[in-house]
Amino acid sequence: MSQQPTPQPELTDRVASIGLCRGVLFDLDGTLADTAPDLVAAVNKMRADRGLDMVPLDTLRPLASAGARGLIGGAFGIGPDDQGYASMREEFLANYEADLCIETTLFPGIDELLDVLDARNVRWGIVTNKVGRLTMPLVEQLGLASRAACVVSGDTTPHSKPHPAPLLHAAESLAMRPERIVYIGDDLRDVQAGFAAGMITVAAAYGYCGTDLPPAMWHAQHVVDSPQQLQQLLHDLR
Repeated sequence: MSQQPTPQPELTDRVASIGLCRGVLFDLDGTLADTAPDLVAAVNKMRADRGLDMVPLDTLRPLASAGARGLIGGAFGIGPDDQGYASMREEFLANYEADLCIETTLFPGIDELLDVLDARNVRWGIVTNKVGRLTMPLVEQLGLASRAACVVSGDTTPHSKPHPAPLLHAAESLAMRPERIVYIGDDLRDVQAGFAAGMITVAAAYGYCGTDLPPAMWHAQHVVDSPQQLQQLLHDLR
């Protein structure tokens, strides 16, 4: 049986649910920041080193939220269970670490959204599956390190998303109950993790979103098509 899109709540329902929240957590790649150009450049360097043609950015862009697994899979057709994947993953990470924030920028409207949250004293943080050695330098270069109330990387806890452990760790850092937190992400794993943690989930349909189910079928409580729409959704947070 095929999955059916989850009906989105009306505005009154949005106010009732979002209005109870006091904190916001964001995924990083594809939600706060457009990191795809630098991620794709890292995997294309691997192809160039092997005498292979570049894969167009638009082809690999939807896979960027899946990190090394998604991009190596898209560029070379192999996965974590294949021989040689582990060494290719390390090569990819080394390439990316060397040129971490060349073309990466915050999505248009994100800086303004964070300004609004800061002005309202709404605490917000970042929960990503990106490893810490890459997360913290990138967050610093994007100017978010001093603003985020917490930053949780893929190796901060023993589990990464879709396991709820990173989100629950972030909730403890914010000193808030999970049900009082909104989690926003552009990958199905984000919604799965947020749901498992008991948070209100928002699918960022403006992000990378993968190549499988569309965001409307992730069963998030809310779906937004732009950071501006997200700002409107979060309007009642205090």
